[in-house]
Amino acid sequence: MPDLLLELFSEEIPARFQGQAADDLQRLLTSALVDRGLTYEGARAFATPRRLALTVHGMTARSADVREERNGPRVDAPDQAVQGFLKSAGLASVDEATIRSDPKKGEFYVAVIERPGRPAEAIIAEVLPAVIRDFPWPKSMRWGARSAPEDSPWAGADAEGSSALRWVRPLRSILCIFGPETEEPEIVACNISGLTSGNTTFGHRFMAPDPITVRRFDDYVSKLEAANVILDPQRRRAMIFDDARNLAGAQGLDVVEDSGLLDEVAGLVEWPVVLMGTFDEAFLDIPEEVIRLTIRANQKCFVLRDGATGKLTNRFLLVANIAASDGGAEIIAGNQRVIAARLSDARFFWQQDNVVALDEWAKKLQAVTFHEKLGSQAQRIARIAGLALRIAPYADAVPAVAERAARLAKADLPTGMVGEFPELQGVMGRYYALAQGEAPDVADAIRDHYRPQGQSDTVPDAPVSVAVALADRIDILAGFWSIDEKPTGSKDPYALRRAALGAIRIILGNRLRIPLPALWADLPDDVSRDLLSFFADRLKVHLREEGARYDLIDAVFALPGQDDLVLIVDRVTALGAFLDSDDGANLLAGYRRAVNILRAEEKKGALPDSVSEPPDHGLIHQRGEEQERALLSVLEAVEAQTRDHVGSENFAAAMQSLSELRPAVDAFFDHVTVNAEDAALRDNRLRLLNSIRQAMLTVADFSRISG
Repeated sequence: MPDLLLELFSEEIPARFQGQAADDLQRLLTSALVDRGLTYEGARAFATPRRLALTVHGMTARSADVREERNGPRVDAPDQAVQGFLKSAGLASVDEATIRSDPKKGEFYVAVIERPGRPAEAIIAEVLPAVIRDFPWPKSMRWGARSAPEDSPWAGADAEGSSALRWVRPLRSILCIFGPETEEPEIVACNISGLTSGNTTFGHRFMAPDPITVRRFDDYVSKLEAANVILDPQRRRAMIFDDARNLAGAQGLDVVEDSGLLDEVAGLVEWPVVLMGTFDEAFLDIPEEVIRLTIRANQKCFVLRDGATGKLTNRFLLVANIAASDGGAEIIAGNQRVIAARLSDARFFWQQDNVVALDEWAKKLQAVTFHEKLGSQAQRIARIAGLALRIAPYADAVPAVAERAARLAKADLPTGMVGEFPELQGVMGRYYALAQGEAPDVADAIRDHYRPQGQSDTVPDAPVSVAVALADRIDILAGFWSIDEKPTGSKDPYALRRAALGAIRIILGNRLRIPLPALWADLPDDVSRDLLSFFADRLKVHLREEGARYDLIDAVFALPGQDDLVLIVDRVTALGAFLDSDDGANLLAGYRRAVNILRAEEKKGALPDSVSEPPDHGLIHQRGEEQERALLSVLEAVEAQTRDHVGSENFAAAMQSLSELRPAVDAFFDHVTVNAEDAALRDNRLRLLNSIRQAMLTVADFSRISG
């Protein structure tokens, strides 16, 4: 079966766009081919800084013939309906339609539509221009003479103005060939904005710039490699990783791994060459994070640690895109000059920032607006400090220390270093705090109160850090709820969902026994309830990601006064384990049977007013069935035990107590008729069923449980 090879060769594609672009090319082109009747065995896309490539192998050589019958209106239908049918079926007149009869429908028109299959080359040539013109680049550009306005004096005959091709960078050539492995492939002819497809590509810009003629994918890959281009980005990544580790290891050093940087660098080079450079050891007095970020952000280089001590060294690794004749000496020298200049700037910021006390930096935040309705950053810090003071006892932190940490938590924001590298907020605050004699737990809280910053980030666990981190998030949520700036649909401009999830993870990760509404007591009751409901929704998201069932969370949250997240999760965990057992599943079935009977009676208007009262013990013992008496006895004991266990927060034991109801409930429904002819017995048995519902409501609202 034939294969398709496509390459779109251009100027440098930004590294951050390449992976998605390769996926988009594969998705768009293969979907278009399948929609037109072509099938294939497999496809794979690749990206380098200068090309997107796609191989589709095992394709059908042509689309299948299609014969379709389309039923139309009755022959005596209005002319408008008949004409609409003819137009949709592509028929010129009713003479081209067939008339059929049906006992119910009568005579009606039928269009027999036959479409012969088409060669794959024709289909590819048809869909490729549209895929290229409509390619979903995040950013794109027009270029060249064709992009000149058609009415401008310098426009040529082929000027297209605003309709000229847009691409991420100027597109230089299109390689598109199709055919079986055993034959010479054909060029799929197409012309896109003056670019004509062919069977040639180009190697490395400097090391092998001449045109290369290719026949099939294997030939394409091998010839590119001979021309100093590694097509597969994963292979380039692996080469960089292995060469970096080997080069560092030869000198007793370890690479500080950075997966994101590795991906980016693999997208910057077609022929990776790893080289080692150095910088002045005096720069090692700068905080490690500053050195790493300076070298990473400005030169896309990796830093190295001493393999024995683990300390950062004055060496770095760079990845060149050429095997230079001088062994890379000039490339290394150029990078060293830039890094030295950048580190000099960083050292200047470090020295100047340390001259000013953190308290003074914090005062500068009075002039920084946090939100027009919520005041300045300084006002926000004051609120966080007050919250940290209240949260501290729950986190086993010293209140005064937590308040001090909160007041300094954002103090590094106006510093020169954080202005240059916003990623270092908190990190630099910790360094400045330690340099100025603050307590270590205060300094750590300045750094750690930003955590967790994402799903994979860990939560702080030091008491002071926990208090400040939680206060930070509660202030954001309560503040924006107070001005009615809440997330709507997919819009969340202030990242409030993330703030709530962060607060939940901090609370659960440290098992903080804290009633949430107490933290935003100044909010009106309706706003407080709405914010608590938002926390409930975020908790559901968090627990679903942990594997819990959403209906169990609903069943627990439906109980009154559920504002302690640790207890809620404990209840949900115990409830899930209980329902996974045979006793739990069967008791749930019995509960539903009881509730359904009560609901049916209520719907008929036959539910007595006394249903909420306890069952009449005397009536049960005098005239009730044996199973009825047994259920009453077990029910009273279980209800008392369950309440005791819930009161002591032993939810597993509470579930175990509930499971003791199962045999009695099963026996009751097997042998006792609820709707007895005796009205007194009937009403009393309904009260007994309601008692089952109330006993189970001690643990959760079982009516919210699905399945």
